[in-house]
Amino acid sequence: MTKGLIALLLIFLMLVNLGCVALVAGTAIGAVGAYAVSKDTIQGDTDKSYDSLWNASLSVSKIRGTIKQEDPLRGYIELETDTGRVWIRVIRLTRATTRLRVSARRLHFPHINLASDIFVKIMEAAR
Repeated sequence: MTKGLIALLLIFLMLVNLGCVALVAGTAIGAVGAYAVSKDTIQGDTDKSYDSLWNASLSVSKIRGTIKQEDPLRGYIELETDTGRVWIRVIRLTRATTRLRVSARRLHFPHINLASDIFVKIMEAAR
């Protein structure tokens, strides 16, 4: 399952250079449509609860680096990792739908690999 996920991410990252691409990931991270909304941001909507995504975002953030700022009311986490700076937003769209947006930069340049890695880790950790 891990090899399939890695292959899927590699294909996705190759296609990102062509512009905004859609990615529908199945069983590995739940039913979620994820896509690059800019050169540094991955975004996806899921049926996982807000609390589940928020808690997963916090736990992944603590593992990956140092949390500089967090606001559970706004669903905002700012994270400093060894390879860049990350901004995570958890947005409740409806009672059944939550949006996860992960942006990452290194030395003020887009770092889409880090953003997609953290996005996938959060989706895997959310119950």
